[in-house]
Amino acid sequence: MTAAWIFDYGKLLLDGLGTTLLMLLISAVLGFALALLVALARMSRNSLVSGVSLAYTSVIRGTPLLVQIYIFYYGLGSLFAQFPLIRSSFLWPYLRDGFWYIVLALVLSVGAYVGEVIRGGMKSVPKGELEAAAAFGMRHRLVLMRVWLPRAIRLLLPTLAGETVMLLKSTALASTVAVVDLLGAANVVRAQTFQIYQPLLLVAGIYICLTFMIEAGFARAEGRAMFRRAS
Repeated sequence: MTAAWIFDYGKLLLDGLGTTLLMLLISAVLGFALALLVALARMSRNSLVSGVSLAYTSVIRGTPLLVQIYIFYYGLGSLFAQFPLIRSSFLWPYLRDGFWYIVLALVLSVGAYVGEVIRGGMKSVPKGELEAAAAFGMRHRLVLMRVWLPRAIRLLLPTLAGETVMLLKSTALASTVAVVDLLGAANVVRAQTFQIYQPLLLVAGIYICLTFMIEAGFARAEGRAMFRRAS
């Protein structure tokens, strides 16, 4: 049992790792931004805004992520391909690339799940802190940006770490629509070398290392937040 395939397919695996990390970064940044908007919409006193956000989170959380990916990739992708105007536009190189459909599905998924998490965190902030901020003359928007959201995010750091790890593992679904991410690269190695378990074990080890790095980053952020609060 030789490990020469690691050197032969090292560039492919590194490129796959880069694709996975890029998907994780884009989906996390855009997904968490969307989640914040979803949380605020869910807590809105406007029934239309809160109702639309509730419908969105219910649909996204109520359907499997893989089904959503298939709908975007095979559904929207096939639909866009039928329009010559779109095929001849500068957007077509992006619209025919499965990478961006994966990112879209992940962003919407993070927005729904983390949006509910942030909403719960905001509801858990003691009302006394918000009333004290208002007593100092802060307007509602200033209270939201300087007191309410920062306090909720500090409370949610462990949960957000778990959600980020779940997002990392969800990126592996990219291989189902011909995107050569880390798992996709391992599948290519398996198909061409007939090494069944070794590439998968290598990929599993890389995912574990990335998970430890994510958890360590959030733990450090949580420690700093606690230090600042204590001081």
